[in-house]
Amino acid sequence: MPSRYCVPMPASHRRDDPDGLRQFKADFFKALAHPLRIRILEILRGGPLSVGQLQEALGVPPSSVSQQLAVLRSRGIVSTERRGTTVIYAVRDPDLFQLLDVARRIFNAHLSDTIDLLRLVDAEPVGSTPV
Repeated sequence: MPSRYCVPMPASHRRDDPDGLRQFKADFFKALAHPLRIRILEILRGGPLSVGQLQEALGVPPSSVSQQLAVLRSRGIVSTERRGTTVIYAVRDPDLFQLLDVARRIFNAHLSDTIDLLRLVDAEPVGSTPV
């Protein structure tokens, strides 16, 4: 089944090149490695929007939104559709939201573990010596 992520691997990498595949994956995750890009994707979960609509929802300058959308577009994470003079952005593959949801669950579990450890530290008597 063809991927909805239509960004080709660099010509210098063979399709059976595991290092090339790892680099492709790393580049994909790098594209997600910015808080504003994550926020854009969260907003696009509700459906396609223009730069202006995204800028209004985010409360940041249009140039910042455009810059982050360019990164997401270059990695094939968002797609565009022109409607007159307006460019509409959409998440190319809705499976991306599952990835973001799994990441949220992982972070939640990590934070829960950290909170549990902090509770243990708080419950420890002051000046006690370890056993």
